[in-house]
Amino acid sequence: MRRPAARTPVALTCATLVAVVLTGCGDDDVRNEPSDESRTGTAGPSVPAADEELRVNGVGTELRTPWGLAPLVGGGLLVGSRDSGDILLSPPGGGQPQVVGSVDGVRAEGESGLLGLALGPGDDTLYAYRTGPEENGVVAMSWDGTSLGEPEEVVTGIPGGATYHQGGGLVVGPDRMLYVSTGDNGVPEDAQDPDSLSGKVLRYTLDGEPAPDNPSGTAVHSLGHRNVEGLVFDPEGRLWAAEFGQSAFDELNLVRAGANYGWPEVEGTGGGEEYVDPAVVWSTDEASPSGIAWWDGSLWVAALRGETLWEVPFATPEVETPGQEDGDPTGADVLEDPVAYLVGRYGRIRNVAMTADTTMLWVVTSNTDGRGDPAAEDDQLFALAR
Repeated sequence: MRRPAARTPVALTCATLVAVVLTGCGDDDVRNEPSDESRTGTAGPSVPAADEELRVNGVGTELRTPWGLAPLVGGGLLVGSRDSGDILLSPPGGGQPQVVGSVDGVRAEGESGLLGLALGPGDDTLYAYRTGPEENGVVAMSWDGTSLGEPEEVVTGIPGGATYHQGGGLVVGPDRMLYVSTGDNGVPEDAQDPDSLSGKVLRYTLDGEPAPDNPSGTAVHSLGHRNVEGLVFDPEGRLWAAEFGQSAFDELNLVRAGANYGWPEVEGTGGGEEYVDPAVVWSTDEASPSGIAWWDGSLWVAALRGETLWEVPFATPEVETPGQEDGDPTGADVLEDPVAYLVGRYGRIRNVAMTADTTMLWVVTSNTDGRGDPAAEDDQLFALAR
């Protein structure tokens, strides 16, 4: 087990930002100034007393490049391996995960490979986001509780082939639609192009057709995203996305149909009325957010570079639902300030997912992905409980 890394709490003042994220705070760069409209994750190292609130239950070790997580209603979890394309079952009650299926032909290089996983209604179909040499897409596989069927293409035509910014978030919404997040595929301007599927949150039927009520008339649900790897719905049916920034700010965004989140014109807050500000911002040293989950009244964000598990509590008492005429369109008014856990203890944290019975939070690390410093037992899968 890693020891917590020594860190200095970061206050997002102009002087600190110059030193930490190498970005100016002058009038010519107001887009990178933190805004009162967004929460700011600057808790620094996790407080030992706070860490002690979480109980760690070890499940699996020596995994290779784990990425997607799909909790099973009967207990257990499906885990995807980014590089091999294998999908493993972590059985109910514990035990080392075993391969139960595979997606062949994925292009695994940099941030590409077998990415997000999501179970459909009824737990009998698993959806998986895969990258290819030229295009990315989503495949569907039958699931009978013990093994996966052959992958069948459901969504095709998402631009791919780049080493970085491949997105990969996948979730089935309460509206029984399939939501897919894509990166800008190394072409930032495509995130603003309404005719491109890059740098977007896409919305499809479970058969892979663009949802008929999308505001774009295409599969595009929202645009202006740099690289979203995590998507989750909260109990009120709001969609949240964890998004990588470039050099200044990472973001937690409340995703609304037809909204524009600014990339590459805006990183962080301050883009003006044309763009929606993030609900939460972090410096890129503190986060690099990947997976995201809702659990125990909070959003939980896995941070790679920050080697941190961030909790973003929901505010109490309840406030107005964001997006209403008199509400906050960013969603910041339903959130409290982020709290850091597990800083440096397990290295890079890739993904999180609530167990199907809601009692625990699955966590998987990402130290074997070529950017980490793997220990003998890495990568690890474990569960957290309060």
